[in-house]
Amino acid sequence: MPDSPIKVLIIDDSALVRKILTLMMRKDPDIEVVGAAPDPIIAREKIKELNPDVLTLDVEMPRMDGLTFLRNLMRLRPMPVVMVSSLTERGADVTLEALSLGVIDFITKPKGDLGNQLTELGEELCAKVKTAARAKVRGAMPAASLSADAVLPPPRRRHLNTTDSLIAIGASTGGTEAIKEVLLGMPPDAPGIVIAQHIPPGFSRAFAERMDKLTRLRVKEAEDGDVVLQGHAFVAPGDHHLLVERSGGRYICRINDGPPVNRHRPSVDVMFRSIADCAGPRAVAAILTGMGADGAKGLLELREAGAHTVAQDEATSVVWGMPGEAVKIGAAAEVLPLGRIANALLAAPAGKTGAGKHPGAGAQAIAGSGR
Repeated sequence: MPDSPIKVLIIDDSALVRKILTLMMRKDPDIEVVGAAPDPIIAREKIKELNPDVLTLDVEMPRMDGLTFLRNLMRLRPMPVVMVSSLTERGADVTLEALSLGVIDFITKPKGDLGNQLTELGEELCAKVKTAARAKVRGAMPAASLSADAVLPPPRRRHLNTTDSLIAIGASTGGTEAIKEVLLGMPPDAPGIVIAQHIPPGFSRAFAERMDKLTRLRVKEAEDGDVVLQGHAFVAPGDHHLLVERSGGRYICRINDGPPVNRHRPSVDVMFRSIADCAGPRAVAAILTGMGADGAKGLLELREAGAHTVAQDEATSVVWGMPGEAVKIGAAAEVLPLGRIANALLAAPAGKTGAGKHPGAGAQAIAGSGR
């Protein structure tokens, strides 16, 4: 963390929420709340006066809506923003639009007794403020007590003889926009795709619907029993793990409510492990921008099972935690800028990825990544 505390400005039209957010962040010695504003008009003046490092921003406010404010902010004075959003269909849509405008991350504002419920979000809020403050800088969350073993045993790698390939994508902070770019690069007949993005309930469906409208693929929130078809992409539902298993000649989505892994549910490690077990060399996988290390070990298991593996490079990642850790442990056969990942996933010859079986070579791939 920086030598001086992270300066935060809170923007929310609710006096109660401003007070609670202030109290929560003041408990963290690495964060200093320098001010609060009830709307974006007042916030503009406070930004000039207080020069904050990070903003927390409500979605819907009087005098100027949050999206208009964000567009102006990112054009005139780009800075890290953490959205505070409501768990509603409208709130989810607006938050996803905000992420497309450059918001680093968001927390959900629950309904009901805000005093009690928002207090429970203090640790999450402080962690995301710190992530926002060092966005574009490699960082990692403290190690969690649970690994993918809590949900699945290690992969058996008993792969059925099949020509079907499968694309797997995992991401966290900054991932909604990174995933969008990868999916935009996919043709309508791309191999089936499964996605684990760290996202809360109520937002995963909205995210899938948004990708369905923007891309040439059929994208949906995964449901138990969904068949992973060509030209389709399946997003892990918030607060559930997404596993893939083989049933005859088909890949099937399985929804699992096992414990959080690496503090996340859905967990990228869990999804990657299930694919290492059922698809192995028939899979190609990418780990994109995100804080922490979730997915790195799973990507290594995929590589060791013969899958071709890709990590997003540091220059194009919002936070180079997850992909950086994957590179560190030799899980990535290639390290590429975001704009080249879709083509790499499509070009990888599933079943002919022997070069990916040598942990430690991933770091060498940076030299050829075009960075």
